[in-house]
Amino acid sequence: MSAAFKSTERYIASRDLEVAVNAAVTLQRPLLVKGEPGTGKTILAHEVAQSLGLELIEWHIKSTTKAQQGLYEYDAVSRLRDGQLGDPRVHDIANYIVRGKLWDAFESEQPVVVLIDEVDKADIEFPNDLLLELDRMRFFVYETRQTVSARHRPIVIITSNNEKELPDAFLRRCFFHYIRFPDRATMGRIVQAHYPDLRHDLAREALNVFFQIREVPGLKKKPSTAELLDWLKLLMVEDLPVEALRTNEKHLVIPPLYGALLKNEQDVHLFERLAFLARRGA
Repeated sequence: MSAAFKSTERYIASRDLEVAVNAAVTLQRPLLVKGEPGTGKTILAHEVAQSLGLELIEWHIKSTTKAQQGLYEYDAVSRLRDGQLGDPRVHDIANYIVRGKLWDAFESEQPVVVLIDEVDKADIEFPNDLLLELDRMRFFVYETRQTVSARHRPIVIITSNNEKELPDAFLRRCFFHYIRFPDRATMGRIVQAHYPDLRHDLAREALNVFFQIREVPGLKKKPSTAELLDWLKLLMVEDLPVEALRTNEKHLVIPPLYGALLKNEQDVHLFERLAFLARRGA
């Protein structure tokens, strides 16, 4: 594939991330992307597909997801019901084979991007159960005695939130990239890309508050990029004056509309306590 993935006006990718995507494409290996929740791992697949002009096939993993579901499933219940009703379709077992996301990708007329999202949510054996299929790009359908092979090797992007360790054999077959949390300058570019009309003084003070919150010791869940963007949208809708955000380390305050940034009561109570202590010590 001659086209290469690059950062866009809408999606600010680091140079390292651009290199990782293109290296995975060149090596024809799945790209395993880790990073804090909200750092754009899932959106990356959308941007890669758009950048390269390819269709995106999304497979969102749950705790109950089995690897076999990505290939195909045999609907024995429907076949039994149809047999009881005398439906002639019952004589062809192929009528009860339900294609999975990887089957769709393998049989696509054009190359596609496949997103396997949050692979670490599934059972620990899930990644190993896909090793052969992702490596050889084919699988066998036992019910119909057919082999399904990929017409074009898809670009596979796998995301993980590090909820559990992934098997070594699986990791060896992937190209790995960790999306580091953006520094202030990069975050400023991200904000500008999403809200080009945001007042500069409001953006500056909002970033001050955001990074100040992330540095609070003992915070259970640090606010992420996605939460910052939600918060900024609310600030714009409410048309809050910039003075409402101005703060410093000696006068720590609960920010307006903090529910977009702090996601549990422990962090709210922690922040309130630190703000109270900061006022007493002022």
